[in-house]
Amino acid sequence: MANIMIRQAESGGLTFYLPKRDLEASIESIEFDTPEKWGGELKLDNGGSYYIDPIAKPPRLPISLRAKRLGAAED
Repeated sequence: MANIMIRQAESGGLTFYLPKRDLEASIESIEFDTPEKWGGELKLDNGGSYYIDPIAKPPRLPISLRAKRLGAAED
């Protein structure tokens, strides 16, 4: 599991940042994005995917979370 940060991008979307690898990418989709549940699988614009445990409501951004790599662009 890695520590990541998710923040609001200037374009209005969400940005994923993994400090350990200095990886920054736009989030293309979030598995759960409703007022009742937010999180799950994150698909990135570079082809990578990560999983964050869903939380009860959308967080205030920026937020630091623990994420598990499901697939990476270089796989």
